[in-house]
Amino acid sequence: MGWLNDNVALVTGANSGIGLAVVRRFLAEGARGIGVLIRDAAQADAMYKEFGEKIVATVGDVRSPDANAEAVEATVRKFGGLDTLVGNAGVWDHFASLRKFDGATLKATFEEVFAVNVLGYMLAAHAAAPALRESRGSMIFTLSNASFYAGGGGPVYVASKHACVGMIKQLAYELAPEVRVNGVAPGGTVTPLKGPQSLGRGNDRLSDIPGFAETVADAMPLGFIAQPEDHTGHYVLLASRTNSRATTAAIFQSDCGWEIRGRPTRKKSQ
Repeated sequence: MGWLNDNVALVTGANSGIGLAVVRRFLAEGARGIGVLIRDAAQADAMYKEFGEKIVATVGDVRSPDANAEAVEATVRKFGGLDTLVGNAGVWDHFASLRKFDGATLKATFEEVFAVNVLGYMLAAHAAAPALRESRGSMIFTLSNASFYAGGGGPVYVASKHACVGMIKQLAYELAPEVRVNGVAPGGTVTPLKGPQSLGRGNDRLSDIPGFAETVADAMPLGFIAQPEDHTGHYVLLASRTNSRATTAAIFQSDCGWEIRGRPTRKKSQ
């Protein structure tokens, strides 16, 4: 407890899943306040009901430069500065395979997924960089096991998450020494990550797929599917100046051992 005493953070996609778990964990670790960038007013109302004056919410689209700038300004205005940016908003392609696309749908899906998963992160970084240079703070981006391996989605999602690996490395290079830039790469997690509007999946949640939790758990060497809270310790560590001041351009994999999947079946204890 107390690793983030007096820290001020901004979290995008903070209303559910990993983003919401990070907000709760940062506050439990002593954060003074957290700005959140979320999509609609109902989500903002729900977060104010839970967190009260510990947060300041900006309603907007992560694909908008103005929304990102407004979120940074609101956070700095309310809490007096910014120490950590957590880029977390994302969209998943529901394993849409290349051979099932027509050309127009592929183009629309690519533009939507990359706009949220890659451009959204870069716009947040652009908006937050001046405040983070002043505080000598850090950026942390939510990646995925699909940032390194096939099988975590279709080609559009996997390509978007691979792109974020390069973005983290380049931002770490450009923003050093004032700002550290790192990432966390969760594996399959029980989270309401939605699909693209371009595929007609805008209201379909990852966690609602029949058999999803059981299938993921069976594929993981550690034998379980993660909850959002299982990943939050990595964000705390990377945000802490005391405990990770020498860490930048790093990506912590939090995926139940996805790299070594294919383990032999282990018999349950009798």
